[in-house]
Amino acid sequence: MTPLSVSALNTQIKSLIETTFLQVSLEGEISNFTLHSSSGHLYFSLKDEKSVISCVMFRGNAKSLDFTPQNGEKVLLKGTLTVYIPRGSYQIIAQEMRPSGQGELAQKYEALKKSLEKKGYFAKSLNPKPFPAFPKKIALLTSLNGAALQDMLRVANTRWNLVHFVVFDTLVQGEEAKHKIAQNIAYADSFYGSKEAFDIIVLSRGGGSMEDLWAFNEEIVAEAIFHARTPIISAVGHEIDFVISDFVADMRAPTPSACMEMILPDKKEWLIRLDDLAQALDFAFGKRLKKASEALSDLRLIYESISYETKLKNHTKQLELQKELLNNAINARLKEKSQNLALLSQGFNLDMIFKQKKLILESLRQALLLQNPQNKIKAGYAQISRKGAITPLQDLHIGDEFELCDGKLEAKAKLI
Repeated sequence: MTPLSVSALNTQIKSLIETTFLQVSLEGEISNFTLHSSSGHLYFSLKDEKSVISCVMFRGNAKSLDFTPQNGEKVLLKGTLTVYIPRGSYQIIAQEMRPSGQGELAQKYEALKKSLEKKGYFAKSLNPKPFPAFPKKIALLTSLNGAALQDMLRVANTRWNLVHFVVFDTLVQGEEAKHKIAQNIAYADSFYGSKEAFDIIVLSRGGGSMEDLWAFNEEIVAEAIFHARTPIISAVGHEIDFVISDFVADMRAPTPSACMEMILPDKKEWLIRLDDLAQALDFAFGKRLKKASEALSDLRLIYESISYETKLKNHTKQLELQKELLNNAINARLKEKSQNLALLSQGFNLDMIFKQKKLILESLRQALLLQNPQNKIKAGYAQISRKGAITPLQDLHIGDEFELCDGKLEAKAKLI
């Protein structure tokens, strides 16, 4: 017998199957349902108690469905059997599909959901416990060997690596999984209120069929979540998968990776915020420093304008002005006397009279010079002034404020 190639064998099988089963009609339960948003095609498996077969319904036929297929739902479908030669696999291309009554798992799911909702178990998700903005310690309840754990750690390391994770190796599938999940929830929550307490408890596993995820639909798990005091987030399956733990927990994450994005801050975003804050503080400090510097300059100008040196200069100018006025008065008086002497010179001994008058005038001049405030100051006296005007001591009253100036120093005083 001449041996066949693998491709030749698969081609013959394809021809035999597709000509033998021109159209098939099947009844079974949907599992592994996926709707591809980009193409609109439906991918799922149809199963019974003993077997499972892959199915696909393309967008054209999917648009004609009058219901939304769900995992666990029993359906009747019609289609053609086809073989994919490269893999040697076969599947049904569904052309028609309608409900055939709900599957047992779907019925059980809906019954438990309604029961727990009546008991108030879903109120927790409506009024969740607050999650810390910067968690320090998180309990991860998942399988050590699962992809979900690696996905979460990868995102956490990129996003915020200051958190400490404690992994509780947990069965997430199978008959015993529900007990292990409930036990680990209770154990992680038992640290609540102590130094070893967890900020958040994460329930997580990757995607799978409804049967694969069923442990998170068990009542014992829902009760453990409901009675926990630590905030719990349910991150089970893919975005389209909904399990009972999602409704009882304080928060639901569509995927394990998304869970880390929801509960951990983004260090890149916070670095940008801190940089912006530093720039704002630097600008505000610089602006305030400039304002303070300008105020100091203004105060320096004010101080200089009222300094003792400036006031002494002003008083010196006033004394010079008074001196000039006195000299002018003396000269005017001398001129007047000279004119009078000229008139009287004809009847008197002008020489003697002139000498006498000159002595008198010199005496008056000396008296006037003694009254010059500048000379008094030089002689050791102090000048009294009020509001910038020279004031005699007898014009002062008890309680009056005045200024004393000796030509070098100036002081303010009060008469008591």
